[in-house]
Amino acid sequence: MTQLIHDTFTDAKLNYEIVVVDDNSPDKTLNVAQSLQSIFGKDHIKIVSRAAKLGLGSAYSAGLKVSSGQRIILMDADLSHHPKFIPEMIAVMDSTTKKVDIVSGTRYSRGGGVAGWDTYRKLTSCGANFLAKFLLATGGASDLTGSFRLYERYALEQILPQVKQKGYAFQMEIIVRAHKSGMKIGDVPITFVDRIYGESKLGANEIVMYLKGLLQLFFTT
Repeated sequence: MTQLIHDTFTDAKLNYEIVVVDDNSPDKTLNVAQSLQSIFGKDHIKIVSRAAKLGLGSAYSAGLKVSSGQRIILMDADLSHHPKFIPEMIAVMDSTTKKVDIVSGTRYSRGGGVAGWDTYRKLTSCGANFLAKFLLATGGASDLTGSFRLYERYALEQILPQVKQKGYAFQMEIIVRAHKSGMKIGDVPITFVDRIYGESKLGANEIVMYLKGLLQLFFTT
């Protein structure tokens, strides 16, 4: 993944830095990050090492604090999100036709999709996205549960302190809060590829947590 990001930004003649937040992961994420840092340099790889798992929102905030860019890309590092879509996301944000504060990589507009999911996973994801769009004010965003997004720095700094949900509802709340704050959201079709290694965390508990989060946002936003 790091090499793909490096090649993508180098070809586009753009500067970049990668921030890795490790919460004492047993899979030796820290060791891998340190090896990558020795290869690509500390100017390209920044590491935040924490003693225990403190949650996704906390990890985003920790990474944001050590980052220096005025635009922030959040993406999965398991090759589910391919860096090749990043230049198009940047182009949408750079457009003078419609100023946007967030660009979301979407699986649910023309040209987008998923690869490697079974029917159950597809139905669950589509159903969760449909319910969120039906019940919440989202500013026309087409993919509310995806995490591959480009943010203006000020957008993240303003929204993250407001977000209370966890799990899949976390990404949904970011979009809801952004829209409520008057921010504009664009999107770029992407193909989401299921992870090659490891297993999805989607199970009954995650679905229940999502539905609870959805209802909380419905009644409070």
